[in-house]
This record gives sequence, structure tokens and C-alpha cells, in this order.
Amino acid sequence: MEVTLLGTGGPMGLPRPDCSCAVCAVALGADARAATALLVDGTLLLDLTPGAAFAAARAGHSLSGVRQVLLSHPHDGPAVEVPAGLPQPGRVPDGRELTLLTGHRVRALSMDAPGTGYAVTGPDGQRLLYLPPGAAPAGLDETTPTYDMVVGDVVGRPDALARLRLVGAVGPATDVIAVHLDHDAPSGRELRRRLAAAGARTVPDGRTLTVGVYEDVPDVPRRTLVLGGARSGKSVEAERRLEAFPDVLYVATGGARNGDGEWAARVHAHRERRPGSWRTAETCDLVPVLKEDGPALLIDCLSLWLTDAMDSANAWDDAEWAGGGERALRARVEELTAAVRESRRTMVAVSNEVGSGIVPATPSGRRYRDELGRLNAAFATECEHVLLVVAGQALTLKG
Repeated sequence: MEVTLLGTGGPMGLPRPDCSCAVCAVALGADARAATALLVDGTLLLDLTPGAAFAAARAGHSLSGVRQVLLSHPHDGPAVEVPAGLPQPGRVPDGRELTLLTGHRVRALSMDAPGTGYAVTGPDGQRLLYLPPGAAPAGLDETTPTYDMVVGDVVGRPDALARLRLVGAVGPATDVIAVHLDHDAPSGRELRRRLAAAGARTVPDGRTLTVGVYEDVPDVPRRTLVLGGARSGKSVEAERRLEAFPDVLYVATGGARNGDGEWAARVHAHRERRPGSWRTAETCDLVPVLKEDGPALLIDCLSLWLTDAMDSANAWDDAEWAGGGERALRARVEELTAAVRESRRTMVAVSNEVGSGIVPATPSGRRYRDELGRLNAAFATECEHVLLVVAGQALTLKG
């Protein structure tokens, strides 16, 4: 089964008409996108958009063989003219299934937002799932089949991927294609980087893909370290990397700090950002967590873990440090990095990068700075992917 993406943009296209934002300003060439529409095996058109016939012609196809036109969402823009010879577009009621003369079967799936999803099974048995913008499937369970390709709003609704992964509808070999890309999504290399972290990718308008061909499916890094300064956006970046995965365990190493109003406000802001399905564990005992099997981990952060480890070793006292505190801390760090090396869990860890600022005025402050630098370096060695976040922009250091 072949799928031609006649467009991959949001309902208004990209760039949006008369929009001067930074994303629209650079949406040129392969980054310019018409409203999303899919042509399946030249016989089924999913969403009719302005200029669909010209888009098909540019891709080397014709709409003359289309036998069914299905709409996935309400069209808010100008009226779309139906090209001559094309069937009248329609929507299938949720739960209903169409069988086309060409051997394709199309089942309408209910969504949690206005719109209809379509599960298409080709004559060869390959399965395609197409989701409307801003929507995720509703009522999924373990009977949902594993799809060979999923095409949907990965940037706007990463939780849709998490739901599909939870029931096995998206597996390691599922090709996930991001569409409905609007100007609230990053552009170019940054878009590709974010999608790869979710196990998804994007393609230019006009590209024809073969459902079930897996060589282009991105490998999701199993271990990632996200570094950054204060308020750099490192925690947001780390959380974003796991939004498309179910049952994430958020490991908070900072504790409750009862009576500290500012700390409570920070913790509340973090919790508000996280998906409701994530669980939270407040602990600095990371080694047992890493040794357990389970869902993906987000560890935030290593700098607070180091503070606890140095407290345990009484590393702030010069005499204790020289008399065995340094050796005790080194052993703790080695135990942690060994657990990272051996762990089978997907993990994203956050840490502060403090070595580029003002030299601390006290010996204990300089000791902490030095030990955090050593911890970050040791942890990064065990990770496939290392990022540095500066002013909200993620720079790839490794992977």
C-alpha cells in the first residue's frame, strides 16, 4: 500500500497567509506545506484540500482513479471546490466500516476532539492509521491492532502516540509520520530533532511512502542527558522528549522542602506541565529504580542528587572530605553510572551546567562545582544522547 502526502501542513497551510512569525518566515522550499491530505494507492483520498489535484500532479499522480473521498475534520477555511470527476466528499460515522471495490477496508474511529480518524487496511493486509489535527483516539484497548504506519498530529497531540503505544497499536517498527504541521511547531532541523525523540519523522509535501517499509523509522535514544543553566528550559526539553510515551515515572530528587514557598511554587509548575498519566517518585536512591524493569524514567535532577550525596558524605567539611568523604562520593557516583550502563529502561536525566559562570567564593562551593562537572561527564559517557539547552534552544553535544 502506497501513501502520497499531497500536503503535510495545518488546515491553513504553512506559511500561513499574512503571518509574519519566525516559523512562517522561514517556511520555504521543503519546509513550506499545504494543508494535509493523503492519497492512498491512487484510489482513496483522505481530506480534500485546496489545490489537491495540482498537488497530485506535481507528485506524479492523478486523482482520476479516486473512488472515495473522506473528510477527517471540519473545514474552517474557504470553500473547497470538488474537482470534476471526483466523488462527493463525506465522513463515515464512528465505528462504521467501508469496503472499497479495490480491496481497501476503511474503519472510522472516534476521537476525543471534533473529527474522525480512519484505519485503512490495504489489499496486502498492511494497516494505516490517519488522525485529524488536534485529536487523539478514544476508547482504545488491547484489541487495537498494531499499525504499520500512523499519520497524525504528533506535535500538537504527542499524548495520542502515548495512548497508541500503551495498547500496542504503535510498536518499534511502526512508521510514525507527523502532519498537520502549523506555525506553532518548530521548523527545519529543530522539528526533525524533536520528532526523532518521539520516534516520529516528517517528510516534504508530495512524498510517496510505502506502508510497511521500516528502514526510515528513527531509533529513539534509550539514555539521554539534558544539561543547561538556570531557567534555560532544560526541564521543559526533558519533559517534551517523553510526552509521546505512556506511564512515565518522574523521579524528583529535590524532596518536599516543607515551608519553602518558592520551592513549592517550582514543584507545582513542573507538575502542571506534566501529563496526568505520569507518576512521581521523590527519592535520591536512584540505583534501585534504574535496576527495576518498567516504563521510561525522567530524572530531575542530578545536581540535587549530588547535593544529597555530598550531604551523606559530609563533603562540605574539609577534614571529612580528606579523611574519606571524597572516596565515599566517588563510590556513589561510580555506583550510579554503573546502574545507568546496565539499565534496560528508557531514561532522560536533567542536570545543571554550572562550570561556565562565576567562580564560587567558598571552598565548598568550588568543590560542588567541580564534583558536578565530574558527575555530568561520567553520566554523559553512559548516554547515547547529550543535549545542552541555552535560552530554550537545545544543542546536540552527542548522538
